[in-house]
Amino acid sequence: MIRFFKHKGLEKFFHNNDRSSINPKHASKLARILDRLDASVRPMDMNLPGYKLHELSGKEKGTWSVWVSGNWRVTFQFDDADAIVVDYRDYH
Repeated sequence: MIRFFKHKGLEKFFHNNDRSSINPKHASKLARILDRLDASVRPMDMNLPGYKLHELSGKEKGTWSVWVSGNWRVTFQFDDADAIVVDYRDYH
């Protein structure tokens, strides 16, 4: 279950389908990612074709990333069976 969002626009999209703070072209993929993340109990549950799941390194070790489009990623951590610090990032 998703317990905490870092990106408040992504949180508004997840709860209210409010697309004002996300790239509207990403909406359908973000909806699928968030639906799966909400049902996941561990990072490897997000290891689906096309998501390019990987753990970040260095000071962000413990944070996982899945691909949205181009430079855009959804990142998250897990606390027990809950997803936390769910973010929507543009890696330049």
